[in-house]
Amino acid sequence: MSNPSATSSRMSAPELRATTSLAAIFALRMLGLFMIMPVFSVYAKTIPGGDNVLLVGLALGAYGVTQSLLYIFYGWASDKFGRKPVIATGLLIFALGSFVAAFAHDITWIIVGRVIQGMGAVSSAVLAFIADLTSEQNRTKAMAMVGGSIGMSFAIAIVGAPIVFHWVGMSGLFAIVGVLSILAIGVVLWIVPDAAKPVHVPAPFAEVLHNVELLRLNFGVLVLHATQTALFLVVPRLLVDGGLPVASHWKVYLPVMGLAFVMMVPAIIVAEKRGKMKPVLLGGILAILIGQLLLGSAPHTILIVAAILFVYFLGFNILEASQPSLVSKLAPGSRKGAATGVYNTTQSIGLALGGIAGGWLLKHGGADTVFYACSGLVAAWLIIAASMKAPPPRKA
Repeated sequence: MSNPSATSSRMSAPELRATTSLAAIFALRMLGLFMIMPVFSVYAKTIPGGDNVLLVGLALGAYGVTQSLLYIFYGWASDKFGRKPVIATGLLIFALGSFVAAFAHDITWIIVGRVIQGMGAVSSAVLAFIADLTSEQNRTKAMAMVGGSIGMSFAIAIVGAPIVFHWVGMSGLFAIVGVLSILAIGVVLWIVPDAAKPVHVPAPFAEVLHNVELLRLNFGVLVLHATQTALFLVVPRLLVDGGLPVASHWKVYLPVMGLAFVMMVPAIIVAEKRGKMKPVLLGGILAILIGQLLLGSAPHTILIVAAILFVYFLGFNILEASQPSLVSKLAPGSRKGAATGVYNTTQSIGLALGGIAGGWLLKHGGADTVFYACSGLVAAWLIIAASMKAPPPRKA
């Protein structure tokens, strides 16, 4: 009895190829985005206009502004015109923005490049494509693989960015981001399997917007990425002020991210296999709340900041790996493109909010004010998430 069950839940070869190749696209693109975060706020001090932390926050958040305006459009366009052409077009636009930022010599042109990058908002189309190419019983597993690839790319970027920045500078880093995006286009066109054009099954778009459980996840991803962006406005400067140059920041991020990633894996297994998604999700939110509160109140020595970052990133990795699969589970009908479009729109609003509001708070209130404001947002999320319904158990 157990063997058939196990066999039925095993991914087929085409499903595995589709999932791994699309997860690789996601990972390449997110790797490029994440590599900017741990070094940009320190680099900005060396360019015209970069002494204004509000503009620095805008440069980080500008990407999210245009993303938030276009994510739903990309989800709709991919439903209507097909996934591959829409994804390839978005990646090309993202590459263009990366090269504009690479050749920028002041904060204004970097902001312009980031705005163009945000116009390549393909994540909703990629997630919908995965839903097209996987069976119902394997969809959660596929989305979890994407979540894991995002977590892995984040860890690699956070650890590797200070080293790469030391070798090639900020212009080189932006250029690498552009090249990664072009490589991702090749994966889309020549490696990802083709899928039938999505069929529209009646599921009103309003149902996506009014689904209470999806709204909880949407609010959560907004808070998660707002607090992450705001955190990276401040933490690199704290490490530099503590006597650790940017080129050595990997010495903090490597053990922190490595341990957090290892600890995340059993949490996700428990959540998926034992039906404990709700307590694991709440535990992740609590971890980032504790991390933000401690960053605001504890002494900012290198060792203390590193220990607090471990707590924060343990929660962050759990949430980043689990929430996309929940969106796929809860999306009505075949509106995966619409549901993931709304989800990624709120994520982008979070990026914009964290960069712009975080820059304003840093300018007018200082580092601790940023952390306490983030703590307030996370506390609100914890309260909202506490009343969520337990997700349905995974099908055998």
